[in-house]
Amino acid sequence: MAVVTYFKGDWHDGAPLVQSSMAQSFMHGSTVFDGARAFDGCVPDLDRHFSRLINSADVMGLRSPFSIQEITNLAVEGIRKFPAGSELYIRPALFAEGGFLIPDPDDVCFVMAIFEAPMPEPNGFSACLSSYRRPKPDMAPTEAKAACLYPASSLAIAEANKKGFENAIMRDGADNVVEFASSNLWLVKDGEVVTPAHNHTFLNGITRQRVISLLGEAGIEVRERNIKYSEVIAADEVFSTGNLGKVLPVTRVGDHHFQVGPVCSKAREVYFSYAACSLV
Repeated sequence: MAVVTYFKGDWHDGAPLVQSSMAQSFMHGSTVFDGARAFDGCVPDLDRHFSRLINSADVMGLRSPFSIQEITNLAVEGIRKFPAGSELYIRPALFAEGGFLIPDPDDVCFVMAIFEAPMPEPNGFSACLSSYRRPKPDMAPTEAKAACLYPASSLAIAEANKKGFENAIMRDGADNVVEFASSNLWLVKDGEVVTPAHNHTFLNGITRQRVISLLGEAGIEVRERNIKYSEVIAADEVFSTGNLGKVLPVTRVGDHHFQVGPVCSKAREVYFSYAACSLV
């Protein structure tokens, strides 16, 4: 896998070591990051991804040494180190080098890795209900895309893999289904298109927001409301939105099987048409 990394003013081939054993973020988990995509010469919503990175830093008490535009310029510079049209993952991060229990906001490092990551084929994936749950906003920094939130996702996916599934469906403390372990969840039932209401226990995905808007422009109303697991397994369609694959169908939840449906297909159509307008 080809990787280039920007760190402390230079581009490096591969993934150099960037954090010391005494870094505050290494010991106390204050790292924030984001993920954007490049494919077919398109770079959809770079500004939104990098704005979220800086907002996440604010939540965690970090101060970004770069502006949104400066990060965008660096991302474009890095993308151009790969052959035109490459399918890439763009992952900037901010971490505190200084501080102990509390990060020093003025001793923050920026690093950005850009690496080859083929777009998943839209063949459908499987998921099961996880025993892990998303925390309330007063239990964890849920408004940030913070590295400290991701072990629960990893554990949920590992649990699902052991059961023969590829992903996991996460609930909040009130038994509402809120998302997949690594992407946002959607369902369709009797013509109603639904995605869980953003109750601040999970990340309000940038692709999620974009697809809600694009479907609305296409005349398809999206309802954001609480969802129970019983509704997921009774749905006509289930699909996901997220940065890795953008819009992907779900073909099995537990023992229930689904076909790739017209709303998922339409969501993919309008999203990739939109993305084609965001050229490097």
